[in-house]
Amino acid sequence: MADNEQNTPESEPGEGGNQRQAAEAAAYADTAASTQPEGAEGSEEPTPEALMAALEDDLNAARDAALRAQADAQNIKRRAEQDVEKARKFALESFCKELLPVVDNMERALAVTAGHDESVKPIIDGLELTLKSFVDALRKFHIEPIDPEGQPFDPQLHQAMSLVENAEVEPNTVIAVMQKGYTLNSRLVRPAMVMVSKAPTGE
Repeated sequence: MADNEQNTPESEPGEGGNQRQAAEAAAYADTAASTQPEGAEGSEEPTPEALMAALEDDLNAARDAALRAQADAQNIKRRAEQDVEKARKFALESFCKELLPVVDNMERALAVTAGHDESVKPIIDGLELTLKSFVDALRKFHIEPIDPEGQPFDPQLHQAMSLVENAEVEPNTVIAVMQKGYTLNSRLVRPAMVMVSKAPTGE
């Protein structure tokens, strides 16, 4: 009986200790749960499919950027080639404009000497040969004359100096060329100065 009474008090403190340990464990679990980072609960690693989709998007963006850069480089190269071609074609434009008055003067000299006696024929022949060589040299460098007599008036190539009534030709026809025009590689260097017909008054 005495032994039972002694054992009973020993068991009571043991049960109380177990309760305290359980309470402390529960408190620790609550504390750990409260200190867990927000959003950590339920977070998952990206799936392989999501990673593959992201990589494909990055690859497509890089491919588009490369194509744009290539297109820009081609455009710059094309513009540079065009500028070089224009410079090559039209580098002689200023020089051409300086030569044209020489051709005009030689043609005027031939017009003045036309119908003179045989004594000046050698001079005329020499002048004609010189003019022909000069014109051939201009053509070699793609400098072509514009001599539109009898053709319809073209404001892109001709400059009308006067309008003359003329019933023998269609209105707006070039009936006389006062000064030839010239082109360089098909680009106008100097317009032809012309007289243009118009319908007689009253018609």
